Amino acid sequence: MSQRSITYYWGDQSLLITLGNRTNRRIRALYLVEFLFTAAMATVFLLQALPLNHNFVHWASCIGASLIYLLAANRFLGRLFFTERLLLDQHSFTIIKKSLFSQNIKRYDWRQIGTLHYEGKGHKTDHPLKGMCYDYLGFETQEHLIQSLHHNGNLYFESNEGRVYFASGVYSWDAEEMVQMMKIYIGSSLQLGPEWKEMLQGQE
Repeated sequence: MSQRSITYYWGDQSLLITLGNRTNRRIRALYLVEFLFTAAMATVFLLQALPLNHNFVHWASCIGASLIYLLAANRFLGRLFFTERLLLDQHSFTIIKKSLFSQNIKRYDWRQIGTLHYEGKGHKTDHPLKGMCYDYLGFETQEHLIQSLHHNGNLYFESNEGRVYFASGVYSWDAEEMVQMMKIYIGSSLQLGPEWKEMLQGQE
C-alpha cells in the first residue's frame, strides 16, 4: 500500500481533507515483523496444547493462543488500514481516525482551538555512534524508526484537553499546502504559530 496524496473536497458549507494512511514502508515492515513474531509465539503455545484432551492446561493454552492470534491480527490490520480525515465547517473542526474495526471522531469548536503548530518529527538525542563509519548495527536508523512508531501527528493545537495532535505522517511540504487550504476556508480565525511564517513564506 503506497502513501496516498492528500485530497480536498470542497462542499457548500464544509471542507473535507482526506489524509489517508501515510505510514512509510519501513514502519509497515516493522508492523509485519511484530505480527509474525507474535503469531509465531502463539503457534508455540498452540502446538504445546495439542492434542487436546481433558487436561485443563491444554485447553487454557489453546484458548490463550487463539486470543493472541486475534489480538495480533486486530492490531496489525488496524494499523495497516488506518486512515485520517479532517472536516472543517463554520462551527467546528473534526478529526476522524478510522481503522479496519474502529472509528474515533473528535469534534472541537473553533472557539476552543488555540494556536496551530507544526512540530514535525520531535527532537531527539543523537546516538553516540551517529556519523561514525562503524555504526554497523544501524542505531541511528533504529532510533528514527522508534521515534516514528510513537508519533501521533505532526500538527497540534491547544484545547481544554491539552495538546491535540493530528496529521500523522504529514511533513512540511504537505503541511504547508494543507494549512493554506484551511486558511482559505476558515480565514483569520485560524491562528498559526510563529514557525509557519518561515514555512509559508515561499508560497505567499
